[in-house]
Amino acid sequence: MIRTLWKPERHFTAALVAAAALYSHTTSAQEIALTYTAAQAQRGKAAYEPDCLPCHGANLNDGPLGPPLRGAEFIAKYGGKTADSLFKVMRTRMPVTAPGSLEPDAYAAIMAYLLQQNDIVPGERELTANMNELARMWVPAGGFSFMAFSPYLAKPPVDRPSVLEHYTPVTDEQLRNPPATEWLAWRRTYDTHGFSPLKQIDKRNVSQLHVAWTWSLPPGSNESVPLMHDGVLFAFGFGDQLQALDARTGDLLWHYTHSLEPGARPNHKRGIALYGNSVYLGTSDAHLIALDARTGKLVWDTKIADFTRRESISAGPLVAGGKVMIGTTGTGVGAALGGPQIVGVNAETGVVEWRVHTIAQPGTPGGDSWNGVPVERRSGASVWNTGAYDPDLGLAYFGTGNTYDTGPLLDARPGVSNAALYTDSTLAIDAKTGRLAWAFQHLPNDQWDLDWSFETQLVKLPSLAGPRTVTLSSGKIGIYEAIDAATGQFVFAHDLGLQNIVTAINPETGAKTINPEVMPGDGKLKLVCPHGAGAKNFQPASYDAASQILIVPLNEACMDMFPVPGGGGGGGLSSGMNWGIRPIPGSDGKYGRLQAIHLGKRQVVWQTRQRAPQSSGVLATAGGVVFAGSLDRNLRAYDSSNGRQLWEQRLNDVSSSSPMTYSLDGQQYVVMVTGQGGFHAASYSALVPELQNPPDKGAAIWVFALPKN
Repeated sequence: MIRTLWKPERHFTAALVAAAALYSHTTSAQEIALTYTAAQAQRGKAAYEPDCLPCHGANLNDGPLGPPLRGAEFIAKYGGKTADSLFKVMRTRMPVTAPGSLEPDAYAAIMAYLLQQNDIVPGERELTANMNELARMWVPAGGFSFMAFSPYLAKPPVDRPSVLEHYTPVTDEQLRNPPATEWLAWRRTYDTHGFSPLKQIDKRNVSQLHVAWTWSLPPGSNESVPLMHDGVLFAFGFGDQLQALDARTGDLLWHYTHSLEPGARPNHKRGIALYGNSVYLGTSDAHLIALDARTGKLVWDTKIADFTRRESISAGPLVAGGKVMIGTTGTGVGAALGGPQIVGVNAETGVVEWRVHTIAQPGTPGGDSWNGVPVERRSGASVWNTGAYDPDLGLAYFGTGNTYDTGPLLDARPGVSNAALYTDSTLAIDAKTGRLAWAFQHLPNDQWDLDWSFETQLVKLPSLAGPRTVTLSSGKIGIYEAIDAATGQFVFAHDLGLQNIVTAINPETGAKTINPEVMPGDGKLKLVCPHGAGAKNFQPASYDAASQILIVPLNEACMDMFPVPGGGGGGGLSSGMNWGIRPIPGSDGKYGRLQAIHLGKRQVVWQTRQRAPQSSGVLATAGGVVFAGSLDRNLRAYDSSNGRQLWEQRLNDVSSSSPMTYSLDGQQYVVMVTGQGGFHAASYSALVPELQNPPDKGAAIWVFALPKN
C-alpha cells in the first residue's frame, strides 16, 4: 500500500506542491506531544490489511515487495522528524492503485497502527489528521530507547535563533551576478570560472589560516562542492543526503535523505543548485528533486531516467531561466533507449519540458556516425558534470564522455562514419526550448576512454572584431580547445604536452591527426599517454579573467594498453584492451602538477610539481592566492603570480572536491570537502604506494579563516 513511498513513479503535481507549501511548518512553532489511541491503532490495522499487507507483510517487515514499515530501518527513516513527514507521504503516495483516495482519518488510523507496531505506546488522545498539528509533533528517533526523549512530553523549545529565518530566495539576477560574499553555484558563476573576488585572505596573510570549524559528513566518496547563501551552507553527503549548516558555526539546521528505489546503489555527486526557495539535487536512481531550502522538506520529485538500464546522475544541476538542467550517465551498452540525455525541468513544478539525447539518433544530424551500430546498441556520451550558461545567448553548454563499447567502432566500414556523435563533444542547447543550437566533436572515435565531459568555461578573449566569447574545455587528453560560444566555430587548440595520441590539429577546423602507433586492434602492447584517468579530469580549473590566467590541476602518467587474453570485452573497453598505469617516460617521480597558462598568449606562466597526484579542483581568488588539494591529504595555498607554496594543512582524508570561499560578517572563509572519489584517485594511488590514506573514506567539511583581530 505504501510501496511508492520508497519507489516514486511520478513527480508531484503543481497542486500537491502548493499543498506541501501550505502545510510546511516553521521551526519556531510550539511543539506538542505525539499521541494516538489503542482503538485508533486497531482501526488502522483493519485498514492496513486489505491493501498494505500484500506488499509489506502481516508483520509489516516480511512482505515480498514493500520495504519494512517496522523496525530499525523504518525508525531510521522517520525517527527524529516531524509526524507530518510520514503522513504527507502516505496521503500522496498510497494506496498504490489510487493514491490519496482514503479519508484523512483512515490515514491517521494507519499511521497510528505503524506507530504501535514500532513500540510507541498509545496515549489518551487520537492522532490527528491536521497537518499543522502533525508538523508540531516529533516521531521518537529511537522508538522507546532509554536514550531518547520521552514521546509523551513536548520537546523543550529551542531558543537558539536559526539563520534559516532570514533566508531569502535566490534570484535570476543573483545567479547571473552573484554577490562576492556568496557561492551560489558549482563554480560560483554561470561561466564556471571558479574564481572569487574576495581578497581578505591574501598572499601576505594566508599562512595564518586556521581551522574555524569542521563537520563530519556521511562517509563515502564526495566530489560535490557546498553552496552558501544568506549564512546557510548546503552540503551533499554520500548516500543521496543533503544537509544545511550554519555557515558561521557549522551547526546542523536540517538533514534530508533520499530513499533510493530498490536495487539502486548510491554514487558520488558533483554538485547541487540553488534557486528561489529551493535546493536541487540529482539522485543515484536518476531522479531530480527539489527541497525547501528553509526546511529540508521535499517540494517535488521527478524521475528523469531509468536506473535499471544503468542510467544514473553524477552531475550537479544547472539552473537558468526557470529551468533546472541536468545530464545523465549511461555506463552500459544500450544504457537507455536513446542513451544518456540532458533534461530541462520546470524549476517550480518539476515537470520535464524538454530532453536532448547525447547519442545522435537515426535520421538526425550525426545519426549515421556509429559505424552501422543500431541505436539500441549505442552507449556512452555521458554527461558527467554540470554545464555552463550564457545568459546573453540563452545557451547552456555541456560536455560529453566517450563510449566504452569501442570495439564496433574500431574499423570503419566503407562509406560509413565511425565518429560516434555526440561522444567527446561540446553541446550548446537553447535553455528555453531544448533545441540543439550546435555541437562540436573534439575527438571522434575515442578508443582510449579520454572523455571531453568536464567543466566548460565561458571566456571572453580579444579579437579583431572585439571581445569574443568562447567555450573553453579540455578532455582527459590535456588539449584545451576554444569554440565560438554563439556559432560552434573552432577558434584554437592548446596542447599541454602530456599526450602522444594527437600528432597534429588543423588550425582552421580543429580536425585531429591520430598517431597510428597507439590505435588498438593489432594485438600489440601500446604505450599511450595520458592514462585513462587523464592528464586532466573532472577536477575543474580556475580562471582569472582580469589577468587571463587559467590554472589547471594536472597529473603526469601514461598507460600500457595491452590485449586481454581471448580478446572480447574482458578489458576496460570492448576492443579487448585493458590498461595499466605507468609513469611517463623519463619521469622524476613527481606526478601532480598545477599549471598556470596565459590564455591570450597560450603560454605557460608557471607550474609547480610534486610527487602526490592532484586530487581536487582549483580555487583562485582576487587576494592572489590559489588553493588546491592532492592525494597526500594536503590542502595547499600558492602565490597566483608564480606558484610558490604559501601554506598547507593536512586533512582527515583525500579531497576529490574543489575549494570554495565565502564571507560573513566581514570574515572570509575557505572551505574544502574530503571524501576520496572513485576512479580518478584509485587510479593514481598505484603510483604512490607510500601514501596510505584512510580506507573508509571519512568525509568531512573543513572550514578555515584568519584569526579575528
